[in-house]
Amino acid sequence: MNNKVTIKDVARRAGVSPSTVSRVIADHPRISPNTKERVRMIMAELGYYPNAIARSLVNQTSSSIGVIRSRLTQGDFTNPFFPAVIQGISSVAHKHGLHLVLSTSSSFTQEDEECLNLLRQRRVDGVILLASHRRDKLIPRLAAEGFPFVLIGRHEGPEAINWVNNDNFADAKSAVEYLLGKGHRHIACLDGDPRYVVSVDRLRGYRAALEEQGIQMDAALVEHSEFSVDGGYQATLRLLQKQLEFSAIFAVDDLIAIGAMRALQERGFAVGKDVAVVGFNNTILGAYVQPALTSVHVPIYELGQIAVQMLTAHIYGSGTFPNQQMLQAELVVRSSA
Repeated sequence: MNNKVTIKDVARRAGVSPSTVSRVIADHPRISPNTKERVRMIMAELGYYPNAIARSLVNQTSSSIGVIRSRLTQGDFTNPFFPAVIQGISSVAHKHGLHLVLSTSSSFTQEDEECLNLLRQRRVDGVILLASHRRDKLIPRLAAEGFPFVLIGRHEGPEAINWVNNDNFADAKSAVEYLLGKGHRHIACLDGDPRYVVSVDRLRGYRAALEEQGIQMDAALVEHSEFSVDGGYQATLRLLQKQLEFSAIFAVDDLIAIGAMRALQERGFAVGKDVAVVGFNNTILGAYVQPALTSVHVPIYELGQIAVQMLTAHIYGSGTFPNQQMLQAELVVRSSA
C-alpha cells in the first residue's frame, strides 16, 4: 500500500468528489454502477485501501454501530441467544464496512448513560438494543434526542420506534396450547425476570392459553428465574418443594428448561413421560440434551440481520426497509414433550 495516496487523490483521478469516493466505498445505492466500477479501478491502480478513520473524516460518521446488550447480568452472555444474534448483526455490518461497539455495563443507569455518550460523542452512528425492560428510560431518551436506533423486542411506551421481533405472546400461547392438546391440565411456568418485556409477554401467552381452555392460572405454579441453567434448576426445586400437582413445564428460555430437566431427573422424574418440558428459542443446546428439548424456534440470527438492515437504511440511506417487522416462530417438537 502507498501510504501517501489519499481519498482526494482517488477523487481527482476519477473526476468525482471525495464524498462520492466515500459513498463508493460504502457501496451506497445512489451511486451508479459505472461510477462505482471506475472509482474502484482507480483505487486499485493507486493502491488505495480505505480505513475507518478516512471514511469518518469524509462522511462525518464513525462507521460504527453500537450493540447494547439486554441489560441482564454478565453471566447471561453464556446464553446462546447472544452469540446467534450478534453473528446476525455482524454478517450484515461487515458487508457495509461497519464496526461493532459492544456496551457491557453492569446496571440500567450506567448502560443508559454509556449508550447516550456513544451517540453524543459520535463514537457510533446508531445503536441496536437487544431487549427492552418495563418502564424503560433509555428508549424515550433516544427517541427524544432523535438518535438512530433499532430495538430487537417490543417497547411498552408510546414512542414510535424502529423494531424487529417475534410475537412472544402468540408464540408462548401456541407452545402451551401444544401441551394442552397433549392432555396436560396442570402446567407450570418458569418465567424470566419480570422486569423484562419478553418475560411479561411470554407469561401472558401462557395465561391466555390456559384461560381459553377454562383453566384459571395458578400463581403458585409460576416461578421466576434468571435466564440460565442454574436459574431454571433452582426455580424447579422451588416448584417441587410446594408439592403441587403438575405434569408439564413451560419455560420461557431453553437454558431455564434445561435446568428444569436436570432438577426433575435428579429427583427421579422421567422427562417426557412423568413431566413434559417445553423451552423457548430452540438454541443448539436443546437438541443435544437427553431427552432432546421441544422448543419454540425463534429466528435469532435473522433478528440480528434485519436490525442492522433497518439501522443502515435509516442512517446511511442504504436502500429502503420497513420500520417494524415481526418474524415467524414455530414449535420444534422433540422427545421432552
